[in-house]
Amino acid sequence: MVFDTANPAAASRRVIELAIEPGLFCLRGLSPNRLRFEVEYGLERGTSANSFLFSAGTTTAGQPVPPVLVHPPGESFAAPFLEQLAGLVPAEAALKVVVGHVNPNRVSLLRRLAAQWPHLMLVASNAGAKLLTELWDQRRPSPPGTTATSEEAIPPLPGIDVVKQEASRALADGYAITLISTPTPRWPGGLIAFEQKTGLLMSGKFFAAHLCTEAFAEANRSSTEEDRRYFYDCLMAPMVRQVEAVLNRVDELPIRTIAPGHGPAIAESWRSLLVDYRRWGSTQERSKLSVALLFASAYGNTAAIADALAQGVARTGVRVESINCEFTPAEKLLEAIRQCDAVLIGSPTLGGHAPTPIVSALGTLLAEGDRSKPVGVFGSFGWSGEALDLLESKLRDGGFRFAFEPIKVKFSPDAATLKACEETGTALGRSLLNDQRKAQRRASSGGGLSESRSNPAVLALGRVVGSLCVLTTVKGEGAARLSGAMVASWVSQASFSPPGITVAVARDRAVEALLHVGDGFALNVLAEGRETGPMKQFLQPFAPGADRFAGLELEASPAGQPVLPQALAWLDCRVKQRMECGDHWLIYAEASSGALLDASSTTAVHQRRSGANY
Repeated sequence: MVFDTANPAAASRRVIELAIEPGLFCLRGLSPNRLRFEVEYGLERGTSANSFLFSAGTTTAGQPVPPVLVHPPGESFAAPFLEQLAGLVPAEAALKVVVGHVNPNRVSLLRRLAAQWPHLMLVASNAGAKLLTELWDQRRPSPPGTTATSEEAIPPLPGIDVVKQEASRALADGYAITLISTPTPRWPGGLIAFEQKTGLLMSGKFFAAHLCTEAFAEANRSSTEEDRRYFYDCLMAPMVRQVEAVLNRVDELPIRTIAPGHGPAIAESWRSLLVDYRRWGSTQERSKLSVALLFASAYGNTAAIADALAQGVARTGVRVESINCEFTPAEKLLEAIRQCDAVLIGSPTLGGHAPTPIVSALGTLLAEGDRSKPVGVFGSFGWSGEALDLLESKLRDGGFRFAFEPIKVKFSPDAATLKACEETGTALGRSLLNDQRKAQRRASSGGGLSESRSNPAVLALGRVVGSLCVLTTVKGEGAARLSGAMVASWVSQASFSPPGITVAVARDRAVEALLHVGDGFALNVLAEGRETGPMKQFLQPFAPGADRFAGLELEASPAGQPVLPQALAWLDCRVKQRMECGDHWLIYAEASSGALLDASSTTAVHQRRSGANY
């Protein structure tokens, strides 16, 4: 076990060695803290980074083979990982490294590997090799006003064994791996590895979850289900068609265990996880509305914004078609622009310009795009944002209607910015759905109440009443502090011991992202006759990223959650379980404390005429 003590911020990161089979090890980097602000880390349960090392030896045919490292981590775990690896692989070894995911953070670690193991050989897909060649000699720009520190010389790019589509490699001790190219818009250089003797699928980003655990495999399916679903919603949902293609190929393999790049392995329930992946994607596939998300990303910042926007759109049930302009054929790009209901285009600024693939995509959009469909511009920049200015001016001059003001982020987006981007995506999705409903009403020949609203069962459902409450929550501190609130009327006591409640939260509510297992909130029960003020405050439309509590005088619960002084009563709650219920999440939470603020008043109750709406 190795700790990184050189950097105080990374002192809690360590790397452990887990023996899987003779001659096969998992080197797992562990961080109990959130590594970055990207939406995929939003549950704040730390993370783990799994690499797999096959020892040197001879094949069954007697041929000598070097040690093989599959899926090295990123720079975040560099110091403890390199120290651990050095104890297992001598510097003179001709180490081969299978690179399943290529980005600047990963390339930084690969450079250090190349410096320490001079005979290094890389194994990558076609797209991965292209990215490695482009990124190898690049350095991140220093922020304005800072002095560039002297950096170590970059070693030469090692030789690359390019995997065109699929290839097999014999390893020592009877092991053999099949390498399968799995390109997606988010990870164009994707490459997964399947070891035939053990049935071990080293799946990289697929089936992953960000949580910190020393156990090689999960205890049971339910112990990680929420984490894997959250990872899917953040990163897989916007590219469901490509994910489906990967699932089809994986289904053909004689798998016994899936070991993703992040989180514990899945040994007992991997089949149900594949089924879940298909089920989670089915809602997106059925949607008749879609948003084309075009982007390129030099250092991952623009991609992080794209992920947040995509998650917000997908939350409404609108399909997202994610397109990496650097690796998408022109005909696919054209098809997406013609068939979608909105187009979002994002770009970094490199040397004062937009990347060539983005300029080409912009030209296609200007030539073929429907001016009646909304567009959006987003991206990150360092010193200046000429690329974003170009996108905005060309689209405005071209007569396009903007769904939102351009999102321009200097350097890396923080947690609050990503939350605002997510809410921007949700607002766009809702707008598209509202336009669809209006069009359907205009096309309807009846002109009266819809069948669902007049259905006797739906009318009866509307007579199920609930107390009027305001759910309030804060999470994190400082720059990472996030807050949210909503009026809740689908609330009920659920248990005596421990005291618990359930509250239903619509999937497209912004606050839903802050109500995962372990998160806390306050339930403010409103008083009859005094409910108008709080409801007016929290039912009003808020701009993406707006502070729901601005201008309010609030008190704090013992757990630090916002309490409304005008409430009848309040409860301090912590989420224990979540269940997906159609277009809502049902949240079960235990109450740890509370107070009755006005014993003489009664609870405000929400009376509805129909169960078809609130």
